[in-house]
Amino acid sequence: MTESVDVETVYTAIEEAAALLGVTPSPDTVRSVLKAFEPFEGGIIFSASAGEGHAGDLDLTVQVPEAIADPYAHALACGLVPRTDHPVSTLLADLRERCRVDEYLIDFAVIGGFNKIYVHFPRDPQSVEALAAVPSMPRALADNAALFARHGLDRVAMLAIDYTDRTVNPYFTFPAGLSADTVTGIVRDLGLPDPDEELARSARKTFRAYPTLGWDSPRIERIGFARALDLPVVRSRVEPEIVRFVTGTPYTYDGERFSISIVKWSPEGQWFNVGSYYRFGPLQREVLGRIQR
Repeated sequence: MTESVDVETVYTAIEEAAALLGVTPSPDTVRSVLKAFEPFEGGIIFSASAGEGHAGDLDLTVQVPEAIADPYAHALACGLVPRTDHPVSTLLADLRERCRVDEYLIDFAVIGGFNKIYVHFPRDPQSVEALAAVPSMPRALADNAALFARHGLDRVAMLAIDYTDRTVNPYFTFPAGLSADTVTGIVRDLGLPDPDEELARSARKTFRAYPTLGWDSPRIERIGFARALDLPVVRSRVEPEIVRFVTGTPYTYDGERFSISIVKWSPEGQWFNVGSYYRFGPLQREVLGRIQR
């Protein structure tokens, strides 16, 4: 098991990573989330978005300790999310009844606060059909099943529930990557401009693709393709502070820093997200070890 670290150690690393972006964390916001989800037994990932309208904060993804069996109930009890009658509030409970969950992670912004819970089940990937049958799942998943099947998006290894935006991301897994034609075809089917050749080639090494779905419309709001960091492609397309961030964040393991780059498309345009691993959890090492680099 990964050795645990304390709140102040993590907070110091957050300040260092945030400084690379020119972001000043809210101490009360950050410490309230960290204290709610300590001890830190596994993975911690820093991430940031590039481009006008997307930048300006630092996100953290943190593995939930095993002692917290229901992270949504825990977040409610800690005052991190408001109570609501919206189906987003029951989705985690419905998933827990139907999936063998390997681990949970949370996501929060150092200014904006708590926003997501990730339900990770890579050892028992779920089909679109099975997930669409979950009672509180957005109908948009079933409505887009034919599109997903047409492009071979059929194995979901993780689901992200965004309690702030009230959206869901199914993370389709591709241990062997995708073809450039598949990437282009998916983006085109969503009615978005074709990616340029360089981006389509880079996205061939995608290990997870994730659309964004909501409860109010069948429309896929956006889609992202995640791969090991492709710095030559990213460097020329993002702000200098994003490159400084993804190549300079602190990390705690031996060897080189592991980072990812994510290209996202939506009707509003294209942008990038980048992430760097501060710590690995055992399952994350297992999953990333299977990625085709």
